[in-house]
Amino acid sequence: MTRTATALAAGLFCTLLLAQPASAERKHGLSAFGDLAQPEDFEAFAYVDPDAPKGGAFSLIGWGGVTTFNSLNSFILKGDAAQGLELLFDTLMVRAMDEPDAVYGLIAESAEVADDRKSVTFYLRPEARFSDGTPVTADDVVFSFDILKEKGHPLYSQMLRDVEKAEAIDPATVRYTFKGDLVRDLPLTVAELPVFSAAYYKDRAFDETTLEPPLGSGPYLVDDLKQGRNITYRRNPDYWAKDLPVNNGRWNFDTIRFEYFRDRTAGMEAFKAGTYDLREEFTSKVWATEYDFPAIRDGRVKKDTLPDLTPSGTQGFFINTRRDKFKDKRVREALGLAFDFEWTNRNMFFNLYDRTQSYFENSPMKAEGEPSAAERTLIEGLGVDVDPDVLGPVPLPPVSDGSGRDRASLQRASKLLDEAGWRIEDKKRVNEKGEPLTVEFLTFEPTFERIVAPFVKSLSLLGIDARIRRVDPAQYQQRLKDFDFDITTQRYVMRNTPGVELRSYFGSGSADQVGSLNLAGIKDPAVDALIEEIISAESREDMHTAARALDRVLRAGHYWVPHWYKASHTIAYWDKFGQPETKPKFDRGILDTWWFEGTETHTAGEQ
Repeated sequence: MTRTATALAAGLFCTLLLAQPASAERKHGLSAFGDLAQPEDFEAFAYVDPDAPKGGAFSLIGWGGVTTFNSLNSFILKGDAAQGLELLFDTLMVRAMDEPDAVYGLIAESAEVADDRKSVTFYLRPEARFSDGTPVTADDVVFSFDILKEKGHPLYSQMLRDVEKAEAIDPATVRYTFKGDLVRDLPLTVAELPVFSAAYYKDRAFDETTLEPPLGSGPYLVDDLKQGRNITYRRNPDYWAKDLPVNNGRWNFDTIRFEYFRDRTAGMEAFKAGTYDLREEFTSKVWATEYDFPAIRDGRVKKDTLPDLTPSGTQGFFINTRRDKFKDKRVREALGLAFDFEWTNRNMFFNLYDRTQSYFENSPMKAEGEPSAAERTLIEGLGVDVDPDVLGPVPLPPVSDGSGRDRASLQRASKLLDEAGWRIEDKKRVNEKGEPLTVEFLTFEPTFERIVAPFVKSLSLLGIDARIRRVDPAQYQQRLKDFDFDITTQRYVMRNTPGVELRSYFGSGSADQVGSLNLAGIKDPAVDALIEEIISAESREDMHTAARALDRVLRAGHYWVPHWYKASHTIAYWDKFGQPETKPKFDRGILDTWWFEGTETHTAGEQ
């Protein structure tokens, strides 16, 4: 080749290179919109103390009012799984709790999202090990994905619907391939899946309940358990990832124990007696009236309020629209008008709560007032029928006079029931067939009945035959899975960057899926379309707009009677722990960032 030809060829090659799209880049972390706060050489998260001492024991009551367990398999529909099992399993990447959605390398040292975003490749650390010393390989990652999608809880198949496959490129490289256009969050979704040992499950059924401690690769091992009463996890001294940046200053306790109690009263008395160390209080009356025992007065037990900057969750009485009597939204709206929050807050909650108005309360995704121009354009362009109320002022829960029987609200409710075909006959609401309107509140907690009882009384004033049905915790869980209820209480935790989980909460595809979280049975094409808009949004601003539009559609449907919230966590703990100066913005940061400090400050039986 002549010198001129060589120069031309080189020039053409450079031109072709410049014409190619920028190549994908391996990164130490991922986020939905590309914003990572931590540099590649970061040493620890900002909300930990890297010099925190290791040692000591920590115990707490089961989070969220869970009262029992009968399985150590939290990845399937069967059984009631013990809490804390996530301590056993590492993931490819781990979430930073002071960023909206960023994850950083754990089993995977880095990841590379394809230019078209249709795949993500993870590069595994060669030192990654299961707790039995065997290496974590790409084949284990592929096995974990396949088994979760095939035999895991239905939520996994819903969440992983658009993940086409996982494949091992080599022992230390795994690639996930996606289908469709809604792929923004999928790299994060698969990055946070638990990783199982394929060899361990070769001779074990993944889809069965078990009390055999499973093999994981995480910071803790199962140490001891008493079925339904407590479970203790022991820190693995040989944990392979203990010195990684994402773990520096974390997982400081030698043991972590979850205690279970059949009712809240027994749980509170056990805390006073020093049976366990920390309690998050979810009952305002108890917080206001029962945290004045001697150990608090003399400083051995501390009370604290931790700010909560996450969306405050979607809690309320969810109405089962699968039942014919609740299909008319006027009936559902009437039920909401009968709940007197102002009376309840003053007489039962010591005015400690605010009324929940939004499915995205305490966040920029909450809809307010009239739709913005962007929200209106989005809603009108969905191509599906939308309730006319959606394009007006966003529906708000009623504000009563606090009397417990607000006449104006009850009159509005009565009118709505009349319009829906439920007339008064002999002081009872009946339909055209003469069938009475009955409402049953399903619960397993006796303490919650004091809140439901006044609501039942208000409904009776409307001629509704309302009652409370309390069942044992196991039966309660099964009835939820089978959608065998009229109304029940639920709380959905909303993320800063909501994604595919919204399909499980509110999507038509999950409405008839046994065990799904769509308790209200919502089937609305507008809801489905807006969920997809949220999942596919290419900027945080667009995502917020779509979420506010979804909030409007859901609120116009009156699928729930919204409860209450407080943007904080109220906790009490025996004073023997240290904690970092900075709390993670979007998490309690207790189990993984606190540490044992000093000596035991109480003995069992002290009050």
